Amino acid sequence: MTAQDSATRSLVIAAEQSAPAPGARSADGTAGRSGSSRGTRSSGSSGTALAGLGVLSFSFSFPATAWALTGFGPWTATGLRGVLAGLLAALCLAAARVPLPERRHWPGLLVVSAGCVLGFPLLTTLALRTSSTAHSAVVIGVLPVATASVAALRTGRRASRAFWGAALAGAAAVLTFTLMQSHGRPTVADLYLFAALLVCAAGYAEGGRISRELPGWQVIAWAVVAALPVTVLTTVLALPAESVHPGAKALAGLAYTAAVSQFGGFVVWYRGMAAVGVPKASQLQLAQPLLTLVWSVLLLGEELPAAAPVTAVVVLVCIAVTQRARS
Repeated sequence: MTAQDSATRSLVIAAEQSAPAPGARSADGTAGRSGSSRGTRSSGSSGTALAGLGVLSFSFSFPATAWALTGFGPWTATGLRGVLAGLLAALCLAAARVPLPERRHWPGLLVVSAGCVLGFPLLTTLALRTSSTAHSAVVIGVLPVATASVAALRTGRRASRAFWGAALAGAAAVLTFTLMQSHGRPTVADLYLFAALLVCAAGYAEGGRISRELPGWQVIAWAVVAALPVTVLTTVLALPAESVHPGAKALAGLAYTAAVSQFGGFVVWYRGMAAVGVPKASQLQLAQPLLTLVWSVLLLGEELPAAAPVTAVVVLVCIAVTQRARS
């Protein structure tokens, strides 16, 4: 036996002796396999919490938009919202010295930009001119199912029957509740909301997919930066065409939609999506319209419908089922 063979054999024996047996505990007293399992559960819980924080952030978006509309026109509010968010994102990217995304990421980023930065804000703002925040919440009620559907088509993955059953039940409960408030009569605002639903679902699903390869905050940051040429042009054209009366409430609403609804909320939302998956994260949004209803009462003085508590219980049950169902 050569010296090299002897040394190799010694290393192998040492490795075998130092490797823990299945189920054995490491030096810190934790089991290797169970520790990994706990790490996975911890990551899932953290991802759910982050996605939930994103939903909470987004639930203020409609009331904040309604505030912004008290001093700005819909096109001006949308343009300024995108410009302010784009400048904030550019500063963050520059401060962190983030390199440009790879070419393969740009198609997805442009989908996020078109759906979440341009399409959804503009269409919902147009809808809120004639629709209450409570009625406009209908778009949020069916958004989780739309997002999960787009993600399934995009990735080719199929969710379980329990997942889809709970998701559809939750969406149906929210949809029924919100349509009851408008007596089931679709309006022009509903058409805006339906279109907003489609483009936002595509943006959410694509953003969640890219967040598995890029940090979530960079996904939305590059999306709002990419939209800057459009949002700047929109602002320049809209400012002289629409009346502007920026009071404190309008400025507060604009600041929230720009800093949180358009950027900060997406940072935690996409990070949560990357951790728990697009379908499960999207189902947390079933609670968003109900939260929006609460804020509409507290911030806008709208009347809370009597059916809200019942719907809230149904939605919470559906969320619990979708979070437990395998996707």
